[in-house]
Order: sequence, then C-alpha cells, then structure tokens
Amino acid sequence: MTHTAVITGANRGIGFEVCRQLAAKGVRVVLAARNPELGAPAAAELADQGLDVQFCQMDVADRGSVADAARRLAGTGEAVDILVNNAGVLAEADLMTGELGVMEEAIAVHLMGPLLTARAFMPGMAKSGWGRVVNFSSGWGSFASGLEGPAPYAITKAALNALTVRLAREAGDGVKVNSVDPGWVATRMGGSDADRTVTRGAETAIWLATLPDDGPTGGFFRDLKPAPW
Repeated sequence: MTHTAVITGANRGIGFEVCRQLAAKGVRVVLAARNPELGAPAAAELADQGLDVQFCQMDVADRGSVADAARRLAGTGEAVDILVNNAGVLAEADLMTGELGVMEEAIAVHLMGPLLTARAFMPGMAKSGWGRVVNFSSGWGSFASGLEGPAPYAITKAALNALTVRLAREAGDGVKVNSVDPGWVATRMGGSDADRTVTRGAETAIWLATLPDDGPTGGFFRDLKPAPW
C-alpha cells in the first residue's frame, strides 16, 4: 500500500527534510507551504530527484486555506493517511508587556493550525483504519524542563502537546498521534550554532510517521524515546 503524506511548512528546514526522507521510503508526499513562490520550487527540487513530491498551497493559520487545500487534494483522489504538522514560528515577546499579536500568531500556527489539519485529514484516516499524525513540538514546550525559551513559543508548544494527547484519544482504531521534540536543529529558525543537522532532527518524526501497528500513540518523543512532558 502506498501512503500519502502532507507535511506543513515544508519548503525549508526540517519539513523539507521530512519530505525528502518520506518520499525516499516510497511515500507519496504533498509538500504544503503558505507561500507558493517558495513551496512550489521546493517541491520541484525534490521531484527532479525522482521523488514523488507535489506542492499544495496551505496556510495553517487560515481556516479557509486549510479547508481549500483538503478539498483540492480530495478532488485529485489523494487519500492522506500521514500528517506531519511541522509549520512553526519562533514567537518572541515578553508575556506581560509584549505585543499580543505575537502570542495570537503562535496560537494560530502551533495550536489552531494542527487542530484544523487534524479535522481536515484525520476523519479519512479513521475511516480507512490507518493513519499517522506527527506534531512538531519542542523541549521548550515541556513542563518538566521548565517551559524555557520565549514565552509565546513555549506556551503554545505545551498546548500542542496537550492537543496531541486529546487527539490520540479521539483518533479511532489504527490512527496514531504523537508529538516530537527534534532538538536544537541547524535551520533558519534554529540558527547556525545548533548542534543537530536536519537529518537528525527529522529522524524521530520519520519513525513516528511510519510506526508499525503496535507502535505508541499519545506520546512525546525525542531520539526515538519517550520525552518528559
């Protein structure tokens, strides 16, 4: 069976690497990005390598954009059974005096975006009896680690972890939902001083996206192992 994966925010960084690795495993990949001028060339780059990758415009912070993307994919006969919620923003603002729009954007991208994509694609997974959802979280979203980092980012990543737990409860038989902490990865967001390559940053997400039927659900993972909430 050939699986079809949607990866959000995938025109660069870890999302792009997840597209590459999943496609190399024979998965049909939909590279989703907000900006067609960036997303379409990224998908074409992978397709030129002989990989089954197509572009789909999707802004996860826009309810209509997510719904339109889901309709377009359904119209082409794509049955999405792997969803990787990778889109993210490094939201930095003081919690008490900072611009509220920063928190609102972080909520829209890190919490509402994954909820919207889950509502768009998880019902089809439940109907078919097989699906994998991977939410890109962060160690900064861990209560056990003190919710370090910029407040809007940490708080909304913690909220994404909570969403993961509840989605796993409602996912249906055969559908697994998990969060991943990729670590500090050398991307435009992570910066050049980061200690991990995108290859390593994508490793656990690839594992979760291709879990066997007896694999975990409702968990938070780093380096292929459970991470503290």
